[in-house]
Amino acid sequence: MTGERTWRKSSYSGATTDSNCVEVSLAQDALVRDSKNASGDVLAFSAPAWQSLLNWLD
Repeated sequence: MTGERTWRKSSYSGATTDSNCVEVSLAQDALVRDSKNASGDVLAFSAPAWQSLLNWLD
C-alpha cells in the first residue's frame, strides 16, 4: 500500500535529520507517517477529510 507512493516531508519539520517530523503521501487519499518509522503505522484520510484538516489548521 505505501511502497509505491511518493512521500514528502512536512514543511513544519526541523532542518536536522534527528528532528521530529511527519511525511505525507497524496494520491486519491492522504497517508501520513512518522519519517523515523517509515515501515510503521500510517494514518489514512479521504481527500475531503484531508482538506477539512488543512482548512482547520489554517
